[in-house]
Amino acid sequence: MWEGNNISNFNKIEELLSKLNSYRPLTEGELLRLKEEFLINFTYNSNAIEGNTLTLQETALVIKENITIDQKPLKDHLEAVGHKEAVIYVEELVKDKVPMSEKVIKDIHSLVLMDRRQDRGRYRRVPVTIMGAVHVPPEPYLIPKQMEQLILQYEEMSNLHVVERAAIFHLEFESIHPFVDGNGRTGRLLLNLELMKMGYPPISIKFGHRKHYYDCFSHYHTSGKNPSEMISLISQYLEEELLRYLEILKQANEITNGRIQE
Repeated sequence: MWEGNNISNFNKIEELLSKLNSYRPLTEGELLRLKEEFLINFTYNSNAIEGNTLTLQETALVIKENITIDQKPLKDHLEAVGHKEAVIYVEELVKDKVPMSEKVIKDIHSLVLMDRRQDRGRYRRVPVTIMGAVHVPPEPYLIPKQMEQLILQYEEMSNLHVVERAAIFHLEFESIHPFVDGNGRTGRLLLNLELMKMGYPPISIKFGHRKHYYDCFSHYHTSGKNPSEMISLISQYLEEELLRYLEILKQANEITNGRIQE
């Protein structure tokens, strides 16, 4: 099992999180605006990685206006709606600090796979291969036991930093590939669920960075299951998100203080 990074490797994001928490919070309306912006970007990028053809603007129209985009597959529309519902559900799980479980995983998958009702929340019953991947997912009959072991393993990694734990879980979940479709979107939602439960902002792995993202999986399987590349990617995204939120809060607080001085 992975022994873990030195905690100093995470000092930067810990310091940024502490600084973020020290600022005067945003209003409910301001937070809702930021959440909506993230929801649109996250849905667009996560779906695009899996082949969804909606543009960022079209994704925004589907999410905000529930508009069906002309000349685009209904599947793409349903994927956007399903991902939106899954994000909202994840936010509810975060509020209640719900622990990782098979029920949580299957419930999130059921929302993600809105366009495939017969496969929602069900482990696959057929073998699959991942195009271009160096790893072959396990046979269907092995999935229930491996998922059970993955959740137990995750609980046993409580001594690791959440970024490490979440990265390893994500790598292993995608390696098992438990569902016939929707594994990537479900896995990235689970990743954010765990980060958010520990007070971190959610991250959105960009469609344009998908090759780097896929390379993290290849590295994991060709290096004796060393998760360092995925840990590094998640840490980088977290640092960028924390800096972005800090800048927003800094500006908001400066405006507030300026009004008070007047």
